[in-house]
Formats: sequence, structure tokens, C-alpha cells
Amino acid sequence: MLTPESRLTDFPSLGEMTYLNTAAESLPPLAVREAVNTYLDHKSLGMRGRDFFFAEYEKCQARAAGFLEKTPEEISFCSCASEAYNLLASALDLQAADEVVITDLDFPSGATPWLSTPGQPAVRLWKNTAGVLDLDDLQPLLNENTKLVQVSQVSFLTGYRIDWEPFRNLVRSLAPNAVLSVDVTQCFGRVVLDCLDADIIISSTYKWLLGIHGGCVVAVSQASAERLTTRVGGWYHLANAFDDDRFSRVEPIAGAASYAVGMPNFAAIYALNASLNYLGTVGIAEIAQHADAVVAMLHAGLKELGIATMSPPQPGNASGIVSFQHTRDAEIHAALLAENIHVMRQAGRLRIAIHGYNQREDIERLLGVLRTVLS
Repeated sequence: MLTPESRLTDFPSLGEMTYLNTAAESLPPLAVREAVNTYLDHKSLGMRGRDFFFAEYEKCQARAAGFLEKTPEEISFCSCASEAYNLLASALDLQAADEVVITDLDFPSGATPWLSTPGQPAVRLWKNTAGVLDLDDLQPLLNENTKLVQVSQVSFLTGYRIDWEPFRNLVRSLAPNAVLSVDVTQCFGRVVLDCLDADIIISSTYKWLLGIHGGCVVAVSQASAERLTTRVGGWYHLANAFDDDRFSRVEPIAGAASYAVGMPNFAAIYALNASLNYLGTVGIAEIAQHADAVVAMLHAGLKELGIATMSPPQPGNASGIVSFQHTRDAEIHAALLAENIHVMRQAGRLRIAIHGYNQREDIERLLGVLRTVLS
């Protein structure tokens, strides 16, 4: 996918380390650095720079819309996934008679807003079984009172990827009143998404999308726009922000636009537009094909060492993330760092994340250290 030369040109820091931690922080390509510098050049123009800012915003909307098979009007940006989910909570205005389904493989930003909403809806937990989210366990949690089903297409914890179509069909059948919300933070930019018919799609931008902090993509389908319009103050998302009646009522723009409540983080927008352009030039399908083979190599190596992953490498459910737990996790992590190999260690879990800029040689180095420590 990337030649050794273009890989180091686009990601020069890879010449100094083996980086397997994109699920925490990505390495932005050189084009993103250049885009942020362009933003600073435009910012230095003062008020005249705003002409460039809003033009870049519209370009980024259109580019993101192309990836998510939406119109630009169905795309918006806020600062992070946590903000997006709290804004979604304001839109849903859930009450005690309502029910929400979340999973125990989800990130806190998608799982916790429903636990703190004033209406105190009933929150049902879809628990994994041996690292798998089984639809048989979901079925009894769904009913006509279910107003939201929130999942991550790929789990930050284990890398498990939901088999979207049967999951979606079950939710639509048994919970016809439910909003289907999906966090694609741990897969957008790395896998070919098949969850594009969700009611709302949310993704941070500083991981697999190769952007920087301070950005989040929000996609709301036109069919769900009225139902998912936020109920918060601000100005950028308001149709009447400067009208004569602005002190007596609030009129949000419906749908995705209502999630951009204040002045956009234009630095993150410039970075995202550049990273999406880069990903589009390389090709998401090409990234997936290349990186999936590297992931398969890792699974085979771990199996040879007798290491079981937290989610099994089932066909169709693999992703860029492979996690495992080990009693010697601290020793393994220290040995990896000593060789300048970067993975995530947290609560006894080691998480390895493989993007398009990773190579088979990265996994050979990782497995070599594991063999030495565990021999």
C-alpha cells in the first residue's frame, strides 16, 4: 500500500520507532502538519481569514459526506465524541419510561450520558460472552420502550467488530422506536464501514482518521433530523442567533447542523480535511486489505505463543485492534518500550493497533520481544 520510501516521507517518525498504538493516538501524515500550518497562515490574516475558514469547513463537510454516503447537510463537526453524545442526550430528552441499550465493550463517552440524564431512563447492558456480543443476549433487552441502542462498530477494549446487518435487523424488528447510534471512532479510516444506515454516526478524528484533537464527525440522516436535533444554547447551530427574537426563543437548525453549537475548531477541520484527502487517495479498501493481513499475522503469532485474545479472531469481526491480558503484562510492556515498540497497556490489558502505515516487520519485532520475555 505504501512503499518504504513513501511511508517514511508521509510518516517520518516511523523511522525512529515501531508504532502500534493508533487506537490511542494516530500518527498524522505530513499533509496534516502542512494543513495546520495553512490554518495558522490564514489565522494570521485576522478577520479576513474567516473566508478561508468557512470555505475549508464546507470542503471538509463534503469530503466526510463522501466517505459516509451522506449529503454535506447531513454532516457536522463538534469537538469530541463526548460532546456529541451529550448533545444527542439533549435531543432525545429521555424519561423514566424510556429504555436505553448499551454494551460493556463500549467507550465511556457513548455509555455514560444516559446514566446521568435528568429523566433517568432505564439503561440495559448488553454484556459480551467470551469477547463476543451475541444477538441472543441482546434480544430480551429490546422492546417498544427502547428509545436508543448505542454501540461501537469496533470496541476500543478488545477490537471486536459488530456484525452490522443482523444486529441492525434485530433492533429494527424488536425496537421500532429506537434510535440506532454507532460510534466509529475505532474504525473510521481503517475499515470499510457497513453501518452507514445508522440514525447517527459519531467519530473522533485523532485516531484512525489521522487528524488531530478537537474534532468529531457527526452524521445524522435526513430521515432522523427532526428527532435528533439538539436542545441546547449556543449560536452557530441556531437559525435565529442574531434575529430580533433571539432573547425569547431558540430555533436550532435541524439535524446534524445542531451539533455544531459554537465557533468550529478550524485547526481540527483543516487537519481533518487533509487527513480525509490522504485516506481517500490511498483508499480505505486498500488500507483494510493491507492491514488485515498484518492483523492475521499477529493473531497467528499470538496463538503460537499460547496467548488468547480478548475477542476471538472470527471472520468478519476482526478490526485493527487486538487485545490480550497477561499476568506479566508490565514486564512485557517494559520490554517492548525498551525496543521502542509502542502499544497500549491498561489494567492488565495489552492493546495492539494496526493501521495502514504498519508493516509485517512491525509484528515480527513485537513477536520477537514476546518470545524472549515468555521463553
